[in-house]
Amino acid sequence: MTDPIADMLTRVRNAVRARRVRVDMPASRFKAEVARILEQEGYIQSFKVMEGEDTPQGVIRIVLKYGPRGEDVITGLERVSRPGRRVYFGRDDVPKVMGGLGTSILTTSRGVMTGREAVKAGIGGEVLCNIW
Repeated sequence: MTDPIADMLTRVRNAVRARRVRVDMPASRFKAEVARILEQEGYIQSFKVMEGEDTPQGVIRIVLKYGPRGEDVITGLERVSRPGRRVYFGRDDVPKVMGGLGTSILTTSRGVMTGREAVKAGIGGEVLCNIW
């Protein structure tokens, strides 16, 4: 697999469309940081990194979140920077997603954070994905 983050986002997108309660994927620290931000921003209920006997790297289990009448909390999820085309923004150019209603996830010199946190910290970085 050449792009594990794109695989993670596709699994979440497909699970939301299929109305699943949870989704499992191979674990990594980087994916766990992205899942932590999704939980912190309120797009998912919870996540858990499970060490398993069947896979040496473990599994991340994400519990998806839906509204009170069953509406999707995640309506859109797109990968911005890919292995073939990296997208970087400086501290003054970090974009707003959906006029501030969505969230961009960046990887910076200080770790993985949201676009709002990066602007507040005054740093830029590589935009991994946008979610709304």
